[in-house]
Amino acid sequence: MLIRAFIPAHITAFFVPKFNENPLLAGSLGAGINLTKGTNVFVSVEVESVLEKHVHIAFNGEPVKRKDAIISYSVAEEVTPQEFKGEVEIWQYFDFPNGYGFGNSAGGALGTALALGYYFKNKTFLQAAQIAHKHEVLNKGGLGDVIAQIHGGIEIRIKAGAPGIGIVDNIFSEEYKVLAIPLGRLSTKEVLDSDIIRTIEKEGQKALRRLLKNPTPENLMHLARDFAENTGLLNGELLEIAKEIDKLIKLPSSMIMLGKSLFALLREEELPKVQERLRDLGIDSYHICGIYNERPKVGRWIG
Repeated sequence: MLIRAFIPAHITAFFVPKFNENPLLAGSLGAGINLTKGTNVFVSVEVESVLEKHVHIAFNGEPVKRKDAIISYSVAEEVTPQEFKGEVEIWQYFDFPNGYGFGNSAGGALGTALALGYYFKNKTFLQAAQIAHKHEVLNKGGLGDVIAQIHGGIEIRIKAGAPGIGIVDNIFSEEYKVLAIPLGRLSTKEVLDSDIIRTIEKEGQKALRRLLKNPTPENLMHLARDFAENTGLLNGELLEIAKEIDKLIKLPSSMIMLGKSLFALLREEELPKVQERLRDLGIDSYHICGIYNERPKVGRWIG
């Protein structure tokens, strides 16, 4: 039996990290957008007469060692029953490159937790999501992606913590398209461990207060851009590309937290000119997505 889980990619517009010794109480405040593209996780379990369980994980068809997928391996080992003996094979397929700010580590962890929970029938949806969040936090993969991904839509994280503990609200929105431009990697761990964290906390709190007073997609984009520039995270070539995009659209573009990537909310009629400008800039790797307004899907896969 093959189990498939789909987890939406998640863009963080701005955030406030909230650290805690208990990983279920750690998380982040802030806001972001869930996309119709993301991570597909397929799980196959073979019960064999062996003396122990074996977990194997592959990214986009390529096997990965435990140290290169520590979060998903940790999730798989916790969700798989201790007494189980056999082979657990997990294939994770990402629509976006790893390390570019699209919540891939959370998507892989959450998809793994949900698919294995579904197969073994030993965890609820929320329990599986909490396990994914816990290992994301412990390994500094991210703080708020998992809880954002289980809610979908344009989300506002108003209380930090794991699913079932943190609180997430949603912004109503009309039909915007999301332009996502992955341009480079940025280590979440390095940023969270750096001196810039105090500025991020100050600017993130300010953005959150202002968004809650006027919870619209349009205000979100203005606040996201202010946050990105005021923290100094959006700079150099990335800032110059953002300014070029801004000349053609109504709302400001901004930087994806945390990755060297850009995003924007577009109307359908704005797309052709933006695509032409991206070609002129030599950027041919970009995505046009919808906003994913559901929770993650998991179930038996019949391909």
